Amino acid sequence: MNRTHSNIKPIEFTCDGITLRGILHLPCRSRNGSPDALPPLVIGSHGLEGSMESAKQQVLARIVPEAGGAFFRFDHRGCGTSGGDFTRDTSLSKRVQDILCGVKHIQSMGITQRRIILFGSSLGGAASISAWSMLGKKNMEPAGAIICAAPVNSLTIKAIPLGGNDLRPALPMSFFEKNLLFDLSDKLHLLHHVLIFHGDGDAVVPVENAYAIHANVRNPKKLIIARGGDHQMSNPRDQELFARETKNWLKVLMTTFTGS
Repeated sequence: MNRTHSNIKPIEFTCDGITLRGILHLPCRSRNGSPDALPPLVIGSHGLEGSMESAKQQVLARIVPEAGGAFFRFDHRGCGTSGGDFTRDTSLSKRVQDILCGVKHIQSMGITQRRIILFGSSLGGAASISAWSMLGKKNMEPAGAIICAAPVNSLTIKAIPLGGNDLRPALPMSFFEKNLLFDLSDKLHLLHHVLIFHGDGDAVVPVENAYAIHANVRNPKKLIIARGGDHQMSNPRDQELFARETKNWLKVLMTTFTGS
């Protein structure tokens, strides 16, 4: 059986003076020549307490290069291998800034197209929605997005993680009110070529958020509801659905890029 392996590059970049770390997965068949011959860039944004090692990002690290794209996964400030302090450096606006810095750094390398596809899970999905318009203002217009279990309005979130764990101390409600209170409803109309995943058993971010995203983003768009699926997409059946549908969606996008 033929297997496609990506060309993997460890990446470091700075954002607001903080060192962030990630991994760039490139298609193993390099396509030299004009900028249009280079792979488009998919950039991943993980959830509140996640990292670039999340199951969904591992799936994308495999299927994006197979589809002919480049996938950049990284740890947001205060998370995983990146610098910073979770409590001091976590907010929606800072997560968005991390995405902007990451895109700018990868594009400065000259090995991907300027076309960008945003991937975000949970808070990462909200950050991707928020980043869309800001990328456009910086002449880095996104070409599509893959959004998983993302809150559009933070007030809809049912389970706020106040308790401490191995990664951080307990957090007061004031932390979330100051840093993670948002409503992105007015930004949805800017997005297009959006694939949306959500489990209707999500006990953290209600599935109504997915319906709101689908109703308000522009065509083309597709909504996938995992019956009984939880917030973490822990069911292997749902993970397989995510991989299959995302791979098909990426093939369509890559064909569009190649033909443009």
